Formats: sequence, structure tokens, C-alpha cells
Amino acid sequence: MAGLLDGVNQRTQLVGKNRLELLLFRLSVRQRYAINVFKVREVIPCPKLKRLPDSHPNVVGIGNMRGKTIPVIDLASALGYPPITDLDSAFVIITEFNRYVQGFLVTEVDRILNCNWEEIMPPPKGAQRGSYLTAITNVEGELIEIVDVEKVLEEVVGSVKDVSDDIKEQVSTESNVLRKVLVADDSLVARNQVKRALSQVDIECVLAKDGRDALEQLQGWAEAGTLHDEISLIISDIEMPEMDGYTLVAEIRNDPRLKDLYVIMHSSLSGVFNNAMVEKVGADEFLPKFKADELAQAVLDKIQSHAVHQSN
Repeated sequence: MAGLLDGVNQRTQLVGKNRLELLLFRLSVRQRYAINVFKVREVIPCPKLKRLPDSHPNVVGIGNMRGKTIPVIDLASALGYPPITDLDSAFVIITEFNRYVQGFLVTEVDRILNCNWEEIMPPPKGAQRGSYLTAITNVEGELIEIVDVEKVLEEVVGSVKDVSDDIKEQVSTESNVLRKVLVADDSLVARNQVKRALSQVDIECVLAKDGRDALEQLQGWAEAGTLHDEISLIISDIEMPEMDGYTLVAEIRNDPRLKDLYVIMHSSLSGVFNNAMVEKVGADEFLPKFKADELAQAVLDKIQSHAVHQSN
């Protein structure tokens, strides 16, 4: 796997062009799966793992990788397949997202696929393991399943979905403040998480299922002359079919009617080079998923500072 993930600078050239790269791999079945390369730090042969008592059933152990101890999750087991038993020939995909670094145990790593977000489709309804798929794509007549590794991780570590009382107490009672934001995310779970968190600080969410849907809503409001009566800012995911978050921001900045909108990128892509890519397309702020307090605080700060600016 040496050199497989070289050339990060080349990959940043995909930003704003609605393209992505997928790392293809296999589990204990013939089916090929994929993960966004921007979530991947490196791929290594499975090191010696130490099992921990009382750990989650899908955590096969912890390993020392470049001086750091990280948990390794058996991805086959997490998806409902028989666990991977031949560790000597297995690989670990070391990932960073949602503020965590962890490894995913797989049987084989294939190659990197460069594709367009327009080629990425939602998983078919009723798919056997559909709840663990974020999307699918077709490669040379074969269906590639993109794994929802965020859901896999959440089942292992959990997450806090409610806003703390300290943040709620900061809610302004100013009646003329527009407390409404546009949320673009292809995940229904993620949209509902954001909506739930912001509703606890009296902020209304207008929802968009992907970047293209969000852009069409923004253009419609701009055409009608009601844009600044509809929303105060935008919260956008990055990984979305049809149009990704990077491309959405680029389109917003290139439209004179939209270019001054405040955009928060809210993504699981918490890798070291993501901030540079967010800055490249012109987003105003980046928040890794998902901390309800942090998101609520960022939105409150912006809305309330805008209210102060208007009053002056």
C-alpha cells in the first residue's frame, strides 16, 4: 500500500469541482465497498492488536500505529457479516473524521477511484444493509457501496445530541432578529440532528437534501428578492451527491446575489488538510461534526452579532 495515498496536494485540486476520490476495499465477501479518501490517513497491514476487556463487540482491539494507540473496528462485523479472522493478511484503513482517529479492519484494499459527485446515488430503499450505506456508485458495471462509517463509529462511541443549558441561556429575546438558517446535508439523520440542536436555541431550519437543492432554493429566493428575509446563514455538509459542499460554496461566491452569505461548513471531514480546502472555496467557518453545543454557539454568535450590527 506504499504510495497509495500520496499526493494530497493533487487531491485538493478536486475542491470546488464537484469531484471526489474513493478508496475501494473488500471485506469477507466479494462485494467492493468504498470510503472517501479525504477521511483516510493511510492504509497499513494489520499490526499486532491488543484486545481490551468490556470494549464494544465490533472493536477487535487497539494497535500502536506511528506512536499512537488507536482502536481498530472490524468493519465486516459492524456491517453484519462474519468477523474477519485472518488478521495476518488483513489491512487497516486508518481514518480521521468526527474528531476521532480510528482504524477499520478490512480483508483487501483495491484502488483509488476518481469520480464525479453526480455519479454518486442514494442507496436503494430496502437494501439489505442499506442503513449502513451512505451512497452507491457504478464502476465498470459493478455496484460499489459507500459505507456510512460515521454511523459505524457512532454505534461504538456514541454522541451528545442536546444543547447544554449554558448555551440555551444565551438566546437573545430580540424580536426582530431573523432566526432562520438553511441546512444542506444528504443525511436525514444529520439534518435532524442539526434541526434538533438549533431548535433548542429557538432557531428555525430550512432543510435541503444536497448542495444542488440548496443552491436552487437560494437562487429562487434571490430571484424573488426575498433572500435576506428567508435565512440568516447557511450550514452545509461537504460530502453530498449531485453537488458537494465545496462546489455549493464556490457557486455561492460566484453569484453576485449570494456572494455575501455567511457559510458554515459542518462536516465529518476533520482531517488536517480540510481547513485549507474550506478556505480555498471561500467558506466563512468550519465545524467538525457533531457537537450540539459548538454548532449552536457558532450560529448564535453570528446571528446575534448581525443583530448588533443592524442596530448600529
